[in-house]
Amino acid sequence: MPSFDIVSEVDNGEIDNALNQARKEIAARFDFKGSTAAVEVVKDVIKLSAEDANHLKGLLEVVINKLAKRNVDLRNIERKDPAISSVGHATQELHVKQGLEGEKAKEIVKAIKANHAKVQSTLQDRQIRVTGKKRDDLQAVIQFLRTKDFGVALGFKNFRD
Repeated sequence: MPSFDIVSEVDNGEIDNALNQARKEIAARFDFKGSTAAVEVVKDVIKLSAEDANHLKGLLEVVINKLAKRNVDLRNIERKDPAISSVGHATQELHVKQGLEGEKAKEIVKAIKANHAKVQSTLQDRQIRVTGKKRDDLQAVIQFLRTKDFGVALGFKNFRD
């Protein structure tokens, strides 16, 4: 029986490449000369730190720009509010969302069922497996999902006949 998986993944290699490019640009930019602006990654969290709110804003713009140029879908990057200390030091975290979380997955499954497609969809380990009798039904579901915006990047893989 034909099937495919709906996933929401971000390539960690591309994130590393984008952050390395951002670090190089920060080191070369005039407004960051002598600044302690830094970008580091811990698991799925990108931590930005700078001397003040203005430097943090510039650092965030550079990082977001580099991520976008490396084709990292920004819908999977969740920005937290910046934390500014009384001394002026500012930090901000960007959380990278990997996989489909509970509510988003349920929303996608509900949309597939509302489309009246002749397929079955099940949630399996942060991804959705869609199976059907005909390949054309599965392709119609993929086209339907591409027209919708669920707030996360959707990818389709493991298409099997």
